[in-house]
Amino acid sequence: MSDKEKISLPEIPDGMRTPMVDLLYRLLEQVLEENQKLKAEIIQLKDEIARLKNLPKRPKINPSKMDDEPKGSSGGKGDGEKDSIAKKEKPITEIKTIKVENLPKGSKFKGYRTYDVQDIEIIVKNIRYQLERWELPSGECITAELPKEVKGYHFGSALRSYIIYQHNNQLVTQPLLLEWLRELGISISSGEINRILNDEKEDFHNESIEILRAGLQESKYIQTDDTGARHKGKNGYCTQIGNIFFTYFASRRYKSRINFLEILRAGYEDYIFNESALDYMVKERLSKEWLDKLSCSKKHWKNKKSWERYLKEIGLKDERYKQMVTEGVLLGSIIGHGFLKTASILSDDAGQFNILSHALCWVHAERILRKLMPNNDLQRKEMNQVLNEFWKIYKKLKKYKLNPTLKIQKKVEKNFDNLFTKQTEWATLNNTLKRLMNNKEELLLVLERPEIPLHNNLSENDIRTYVKKRKISGGTRGDCGRDCRDTFASLKKTCRKLKISFWKYLNDRISKTNNIPKLPTLVIQAIKAGA
Repeated sequence: MSDKEKISLPEIPDGMRTPMVDLLYRLLEQVLEENQKLKAEIIQLKDEIARLKNLPKRPKINPSKMDDEPKGSSGGKGDGEKDSIAKKEKPITEIKTIKVENLPKGSKFKGYRTYDVQDIEIIVKNIRYQLERWELPSGECITAELPKEVKGYHFGSALRSYIIYQHNNQLVTQPLLLEWLRELGISISSGEINRILNDEKEDFHNESIEILRAGLQESKYIQTDDTGARHKGKNGYCTQIGNIFFTYFASRRYKSRINFLEILRAGYEDYIFNESALDYMVKERLSKEWLDKLSCSKKHWKNKKSWERYLKEIGLKDERYKQMVTEGVLLGSIIGHGFLKTASILSDDAGQFNILSHALCWVHAERILRKLMPNNDLQRKEMNQVLNEFWKIYKKLKKYKLNPTLKIQKKVEKNFDNLFTKQTEWATLNNTLKRLMNNKEELLLVLERPEIPLHNNLSENDIRTYVKKRKISGGTRGDCGRDCRDTFASLKKTCRKLKISFWKYLNDRISKTNNIPKLPTLVIQAIKAGA
């Protein structure tokens, strides 16, 4: 531990020293010294564990260079920024001429040296609409209508777009937004900000669910993951669904396969018994008695209430069977609406996602091996050998995705079998390899579907922004707030994947201009273009 990190007790003035104070002071010094030693030992042990497990070392963070003079400020070559926006020619909106003072006589004018500066100007506008009123010959009065973008609001479309953008993209909390807007001179209350953020957002919700439908209908694969989402003071979960073309978030109270299947219905509420539902129930080993009853019944229930009433009518009380048949008819609804007919689902090893054609993330599989703690040099050697062979297979799969050939496929399958049936001197490692061998079909689904990614990093990256907002703002208190949090997170991520400015998108929708095409249409176009 460095001297800067060490904590020392303050000196006690002579007038306050007593035998009891001296005794307590010495005891505190001993405790503090022991505490610092323990901290140093913990750091050393963490470093040793990282070394034994071949994990990355603790990063060495260099001191901030924010106070250093930029290279470009003295006429140098700059910082090598390759951002096309930074290099783009900027239109000059104002020219200010600076004159040289106290010129000696005989000086010659040699033109100008230009120096460009970017700035912004924040102006608060207070617009008064004067609506003409006319009395018709019939005696009836008519009044001109407000522009559609301000109907029902005393705040313009640009200001409303700004509030939604700051809260959902920049993660600014409502109290900070209120403080900032009032400092600008805008007369607004916290309730009005909350209304702008959460009320009358049906168009956005509809576009978000249409994005999910487009993605589920057209995609060859989807990726999914979930994270915590607190709502109404209770812990819940948010599920992410997407791929490189779209993202959709949905929060629910519980985490289960029924929850996942309900989200995959993409806004539909019906339950359908069809061939897909039957296949699922057979696969889950539902008894023949209940299979026959369902096969002889009606095939469609319009909502949850009618489905639960039907279960009571047929006398199905076993909770496991009820779960099984509910999952089956939910899956029937998904396939019945044209979703996921040929698409695969990529996830970590969470059981609720294991439906239809399911692929597993190789990074999550490797983490299972990383969690093992070798106890001696032999176990460490065996662990390193297994990890090296693991990543060799992964590299071959990456090569296969670029150029799928039968030769590489057979080699990968052979190497996979050799690795995960391997017997070492370490029983725990053998059991872990056996567990991964049971997932062979899901880990090697990419051999049949080369378009499927090998890892689920995209879902984790999508969720990261959601987690940041949760850490800053906490949970939601009302259903409208929860739904808007999910919807705008979905729209923001989808805009980024489609290379559309989220700020321009919000302005376009709130001003009712609608120059930007519907995002579901763009998702379908992007999927077809990338196919």
